[in-house]
Amino acid sequence: MPTATMNPENVIEVRGLVNQFGAQRVHDNLDLDVRRGEVLGVVGASGSGKSVLLRTIVGLNRPRAGRIMVLGIDRERARGRDADELLRHWGVLFQDGALFSSLTVAENIAVPIKEHTDLPKDVIGEICCLKIGLAGLPGDAGAKYPSQLSGGMRKRAGLARALALDPDILFLDEPTSGLDPIGAADFDMLIRDLQQSLGLTVFMVTHDLDSLVAITDRIAVLIDKKCKVGTIHELLQDQHPWIKEYFHGPRGRAAMKE
Repeated sequence: MPTATMNPENVIEVRGLVNQFGAQRVHDNLDLDVRRGEVLGVVGASGSGKSVLLRTIVGLNRPRAGRIMVLGIDRERARGRDADELLRHWGVLFQDGALFSSLTVAENIAVPIKEHTDLPKDVIGEICCLKIGLAGLPGDAGAKYPSQLSGGMRKRAGLARALALDPDILFLDEPTSGLDPIGAADFDMLIRDLQQSLGLTVFMVTHDLDSLVAITDRIAVLIDKKCKVGTIHELLQDQHPWIKEYFHGPRGRAAMKE
């Protein structure tokens, strides 16, 4: 598998990333390090390319230029069996859950297990039950279809599928969007508990200031087509106009007080 030297503290290194769609350049020579075992929140204005960055790292979008290293592997150069092996190291929860509507929750969770392993059916069933419990769903949720679940339960079902292969890295795209404040807070705590108990690295795209304050270790702000990273306390001192407005505006002040 194509490998290269990385800082051992990092699980992801992005260097010189360029993403462009037509005449619109979203990222221009963007650099980012994601540290092993941290919860990194990714924020930015609309159109700054938060979800584009996530999709590029996991290989759903091909950049114009730059290099992405994941767990010491050059993702762009990994091919065939090597690329398949790399996919087993991360799980992704998309904003809408992206569940297959024609499959039950358990069947959704089983999809990546069947794709990437040769485990027998009964073992896959046991794994699905385990992941359902880890995601905080009741045991009977496995037999239900996505249409039979509330929005919060669909998020948790998507999370259970993202955890199916015991990943090292968990990618979350707006995980609390559409949830009421209580449901969002519960989901935040679930993510933090899973991160600590499973030793996960979490890459979380969000606009939710409460989530940033509650569970992130550092925050990456996508701004001016690049990335500025720091703790929330470091970013509170930043004088960039957008960062000041974001963290010192009414919603930011309310989140800090809580």
